[in-house]
Amino acid sequence: MRCRELLAVLFVCTLLFDPLSVYAEDDELILGVFPRRSAMHTVSAFTPLANYLASKIEQPVSIETAADFDSFWDEVSRQRYDIVHYNQYHYIRSHKALGYQVIAMNEEFGRSQISATVMVRRDSGIKTVADLRGKKIVFGGGPHAMLSYIMPSLLLSQAGLRQGEYQAEFARHPGNAALAVCVKQADAAGTSDIALDMPVVSNRCDTSTLSQLLKGKPLAQLPWAVKGSLRAELHERIQQVLISAKQYADGRAALASAELTGLLPAVDHDYDEYRAIVREALDERY
Repeated sequence: MRCRELLAVLFVCTLLFDPLSVYAEDDELILGVFPRRSAMHTVSAFTPLANYLASKIEQPVSIETAADFDSFWDEVSRQRYDIVHYNQYHYIRSHKALGYQVIAMNEEFGRSQISATVMVRRDSGIKTVADLRGKKIVFGGGPHAMLSYIMPSLLLSQAGLRQGEYQAEFARHPGNAALAVCVKQADAAGTSDIALDMPVVSNRCDTSTLSQLLKGKPLAQLPWAVKGSLRAELHERIQQVLISAKQYADGRAALASAELTGLLPAVDHDYDEYRAIVREALDERY
């Protein structure tokens, strides 16, 4: 076989057997952001961060989200997203099944940890978990919401109130669960302790009217991950740009648009406690 023909065969084999080679330097990367807020708000809020990342890695980055948690997970399952920001349950599932690698976690309001809570109105007369028996509890985001459903429902169960002993309903987004309690459309909400600081809640609700009936242990913040097939150098460059963003004025502006004070380094081990929670709550092992 002539040299030129041999080189052609080797090139084709490389494409077939080395998935890392399919990412050319000018390929557009897709950043998926889970629907913690409305789709319109999410795209608007995170576009500056996507643009900032694109300018630093010198590669196009587009942003996508979904209408709800189930639709978003469908896209994660298809590995549509090269870079993805999602909840802790999404991460541990996608890491085991799809090979996604965590690279960073949120810093919100200067905090690197977040807790699940069950909130009620201060004037509701609900003082104990037993008072919620037969009452309506709204959880944010659906059954795949780590902080707004999986953990709050486990907190309730551990406190003696099991599923079926209260009326469970779901809001499309986590913040909407807190709002439902604020406007007296629900007796309690499963959400995170940071929810009351989020503008989507604090701008529409007098948060002083709410109190935390239950609060879980502070754990690692929401993760960012990359697809396992990204080139190692690109993986590392994306991580470096994101975690250093708060050191620069344009980076801080992009983070602020996404309602973040920073992005911090993260490793897979940071999410082991979530694995234990999911094992206890759902009997799933990741």
